[in-house]
Order: sequence, then C-alpha cells, then structure tokens
Amino acid sequence: MTNIVEKIDAEIARLQMARAALVGTTTPAQLSPRHAKELTATLKKVPGAASTTFKKRKMSAAGRARIAAAQKARWAKLKRTVKSSPIAKKVAGKKPVAVKKSASAKKALSRTS
Repeated sequence: MTNIVEKIDAEIARLQMARAALVGTTTPAQLSPRHAKELTATLKKVPGAASTTFKKRKMSAAGRARIAAAQKARWAKLKRTVKSSPIAKKVAGKKPVAVKKSASAKKALSRTS
C-alpha cells in the first residue's frame, strides 16, 4: 500500500515539474527550499524515479552588502525623523524627573535586595 502511495507521489512531483516547465512560471530550481526537499525526498523513495537534486541558493557577498547598506539607510532615516519630531524636541529639552515611590514600593524593593 505504501509503495503505491510513494509511486503516486513521485508521479505527482514529476507532473508538477512538467507543468512548471510548460507554463514557465516556476522551474524546479525556483522552488522554495522546503518544497525542493520534499520533492527530492519523494523521488528518492521510489525506485527507478529520476534522481533530481536541488542546490541551495547562495547569496553573493555583494548582494549581502547591498541589503546591509539599504537597511542602514532605513535606520538612519528613521533616526532623523524621530530626532526632528516636535515631541522629541520637547522631551530632549527637559531634565529627567525622579519618580516618587510609595512606602509599599520602597518596602518591596528593600526586601528583594
């Protein structure tokens, strides 16, 4: 029974790959890593099925550098907008205010330390 199910799964995988090749929207190399692993595992179980292996996608150092630069630019933009906001200017000019604690809060703090 399980052998039949495995053959059906392999046939479904093969048909999906054929469909992707005909439609041209998704090729096996463009599958997500999870789907590529599932497809490879299914094809390995069935004897006589085509052995398809998928390479893990690798990002180049230049690609990582571009992403890092873009993220740093987003952070810098966010910092500029926060510093220039009217609320931030009001808060920056004031001294920090000490919060008065109630007697019960003082007792609780003295017990824990």
